[in-house]
Amino acid sequence: MGYEHLVFPKDSVFLVTGGAGFIGSNLCEAILRMGYIVRCLDDLSTGFLKNIEDFKDNPKFTFIKNDIKDFDNCLNATKDVNYVLHQAAWGSVPRSIEMPLFYEQNNVMGTLNMMEAARQNKVKKFIYASSSSVYGDEPNLPKKEGSEGNLLSPYALTKRTNEEYGKLYHKLYGLDTYGLRYFNVFGKRQNPDGDYAAVIPKWIKQLMNNEAPVIHGDGKQSRDFTYIENVIEANLKTCMGSYDAAGEAYNIAFGGREYLIDIFNELTGALGIKTEPKYGPDRAGDIKHSNADISKAKTLLGYDPDWSFERGIKAVIEWYKVTLIP
Repeated sequence: MGYEHLVFPKDSVFLVTGGAGFIGSNLCEAILRMGYIVRCLDDLSTGFLKNIEDFKDNPKFTFIKNDIKDFDNCLNATKDVNYVLHQAAWGSVPRSIEMPLFYEQNNVMGTLNMMEAARQNKVKKFIYASSSSVYGDEPNLPKKEGSEGNLLSPYALTKRTNEEYGKLYHKLYGLDTYGLRYFNVFGKRQNPDGDYAAVIPKWIKQLMNNEAPVIHGDGKQSRDFTYIENVIEANLKTCMGSYDAAGEAYNIAFGGREYLIDIFNELTGALGIKTEPKYGPDRAGDIKHSNADISKAKTLLGYDPDWSFERGIKAVIEWYKVTLIP
């Protein structure tokens, strides 16, 4: 369980794209704590320098401000790199519906640039962020790899396309690619601001500011909320994945199921706030229920998450209490 015991070759170099973002900065921090070299590539379009402030002076850390839509940037960043952890993408299903062209350019072309750069520079492992959104309207639970439905958003299409390129690059060129289908990740450094903020940090900040959060729909939607430490474990264990496990996509979650209204009640209780939510219309492109079968990742990647939702939500509430209160 966990990832702290993992041992990589002494001079291993990790490239984390989107490294100033929520997931990327947590990956950078964990790898540096283990003693390895980290390059962080980010154009700061959705990431923040404050996310990497604590380790910017670490001699094993390098920040590169560049855009993955430029192939030369990707080629330069992957030189002498052993492991690429590709997290650079624009998230949010609703925003992708408003900006389909940009999502294609950034999430598809940007990922292809990174994959091709990794191939040319003979990177050992290319791990990339996919998403539970690829399951679309498939109604059955738990979600299992190989049983995908019709896609519901441009964002989901970009992630499905990434997976198809991952398969091709493994089959045609022998590049070890692994897609990690994240299920509703939450944790420290997740941005609580803006119309497209994830629900947990957004609600925590609103409640701490005595604002009533909005639940889109009836609150009976369910999600497999996954704490950031589980995602770090998945990425680092996948760096040790076998060649036979490459070219595939894997569900990365805890395997639980939480209802939005229950999360709202848990947050108000933990923060000692008495308020009722507001209810709004369902959001276009959203699925009703999400719950992951993680047996494939357990079997082929050794993934064994030990951060439950209950443990993770307590940790993240305490983190936001410290960071959001002046």
